[in-house]
Amino acid sequence: MIDLSTEYLGLKLANPLVPSSSPLTGELDSAKQLEDAGASALILPSLFEQAIDYEQKQLERFVSSQALGHYEAQSYQPIPEDYNSELDNYLERLQQFKSALDIPVIASLNGISTDGWVDFGREIQQAGANALELNVYYIAADPEISGQEVEDRYLKLLDELRDHVDLPITMKLSSQFSSVSNMVLKLQQAGAKGVSLFNRFYQPDIDLESLEIVPHLELSTPMESLLRVRWIAMIRGSVDISIAATGGFHRTEDIVKALMVGADITHLCSVLLKQGPKHIAILKQELQNWLEEHEYESVTQMKGSASKPCAINPAALEHSNYMHVIKSYAQD
Repeated sequence: MIDLSTEYLGLKLANPLVPSSSPLTGELDSAKQLEDAGASALILPSLFEQAIDYEQKQLERFVSSQALGHYEAQSYQPIPEDYNSELDNYLERLQQFKSALDIPVIASLNGISTDGWVDFGREIQQAGANALELNVYYIAADPEISGQEVEDRYLKLLDELRDHVDLPITMKLSSQFSSVSNMVLKLQQAGAKGVSLFNRFYQPDIDLESLEIVPHLELSTPMESLLRVRWIAMIRGSVDISIAATGGFHRTEDIVKALMVGADITHLCSVLLKQGPKHIAILKQELQNWLEEHEYESVTQMKGSASKPCAINPAALEHSNYMHVIKSYAQD
């Protein structure tokens, strides 16, 4: 029997197939379907500090407006007893998932202030999350902000959280660091238990009629997985923390490549939105079949076998690959 188990953030998982933040992981019914299909853990949709701040400002505006023109009412500005905040709903969902599911539930947090990260991180820990993913979706648009300042922002955030939260913490990074490998090493040294490579920056579009900047969502494609595979291959031999591959993992062959270069798990999102939760069962069976056909006894045995330290041609991961790709093009 092939052993598909893997370890991620100190958690023993039955296999490396983990649904990442999406509408499917935000509702209990679909979360149960994911678990039944073979998901070994799941990532909740992110809790956004900006949404909580906006909600709080709207609530304050609503409450204060009740007293306008009625001086005697200013001391009586009730909030409905059945009112649940964005944070309340998130924590309630987390507790509900923990009670109903047997697999680990990893919370995701997207903050904008140090206090917000710390306060919400504490609440998430108390609600019973198995681990915490920090989705630091930050774009350095200000030309006065240096690359070092951007890195320090991540490291300071991690340091502050580790002082107040005991959960294993993983950082979801973009590929837009000048030295991804060095950044991952710094995060390990600062106490991160894992990294998720890479965050997808959704690109805004322009409405040519109104000239407005509008949101634009494109689901990932398998081609995107190659960037993740390449970087994980180069990083794995230099760090000793958990690595999640995220972005573009639709096919079993893509998942196998991620594991072979050293990923501990692969996140699944777009493929499940397209194919439905039951598709995990297909991927799981195909992964087991592939291991059997190639005479592997376990995921652990295969993991990292094509990373840079073990690669037949390590230089192909770096500059020489560029030269070979250019030369390989043949015009019809």
